[in-house]
Amino acid sequence: MLNYTALLTRLMGDIAARVPPLSFIDMADVLVFARLGRTWASGPLATCHCLTLPPSERGYYFWRDRASGAITRRSAPFVMKSPEVTIAGRPVKYLISVALPRFCDQSLAHSRKARFYRRAEDLWIAKLDTVVHELYHIAPNWDGIRRIERGDGTFLAEYHGGRFLEEVAEMVGVYLDSKPDPLTYGFLRHTFDTLETGFGGIVGTSFRPFPCYPQRYRETVHDLEDEDLPDIKVERSPCCRKVRFTDRDLVLRRFLSDTTQSANGPVAFSTDDAFVTWVSGSPALQEAHPQRADAPARRAEDVAR
Repeated sequence: MLNYTALLTRLMGDIAARVPPLSFIDMADVLVFARLGRTWASGPLATCHCLTLPPSERGYYFWRDRASGAITRRSAPFVMKSPEVTIAGRPVKYLISVALPRFCDQSLAHSRKARFYRRAEDLWIAKLDTVVHELYHIAPNWDGIRRIERGDGTFLAEYHGGRFLEEVAEMVGVYLDSKPDPLTYGFLRHTFDTLETGFGGIVGTSFRPFPCYPQRYRETVHDLEDEDLPDIKVERSPCCRKVRFTDRDLVLRRFLSDTTQSANGPVAFSTDDAFVTWVSGSPALQEAHPQRADAPARRAEDVAR
């Protein structure tokens, strides 16, 4: 079986080593995991989740009467906090989730980034663009999602504004111009069905219990009284969710076209050599994956404007 999240992790490390604006990223601080995302359904292809955000200010939710506008009930005071994820004794600072199989089957068609690429036969570049896109969301000082700076030094309110998409495309070009090993990103050239057939299945790292994963959570503040609304009914706080995760909370799951299943037991995962063997068995795949020695990666200027 093909461990898709392991291949993505290796690719991201190679990108960080070759693209200067991303050189500060240490993949030991980043965990890539998979979520179910059906190809035919709308939704994100991948998402960057920050685990280093500080606690929020104290606050509460409240409900108003439609007629009078008066506050009738509220939640208990709370602060929002980031969960803790520790792998091999080291705190993880960011998570990058990938939606399978949707990520594998994406294309440039009807996307905002399509205008930065022009070769129809290079539609797989959409996946490489998405990988760089999520890495670019990591802030250089590791304190949140990267904010986009205007020319006057102020920041945009949105995370994809300004030249964000164009800069991502430029970094894709820088990576391809560095002549990486085609096999490092070669798995991106193939659809989910092709990889599943070639390797007997697609698996990825996930959190248990699936489909749960670490998210910002509400922590009730018990030692503070709200003097502004002393007589308002306070709603019961929701059940506490898990807030600390370690290696023991990670599992491998097999991803199918519309569901997932546990991948318990011994599973043989592909290595670089296994990928080479698979490619060498098909003339069509050989054409998609040129030999390392005599056919380096295609130059970015052949792909992007």
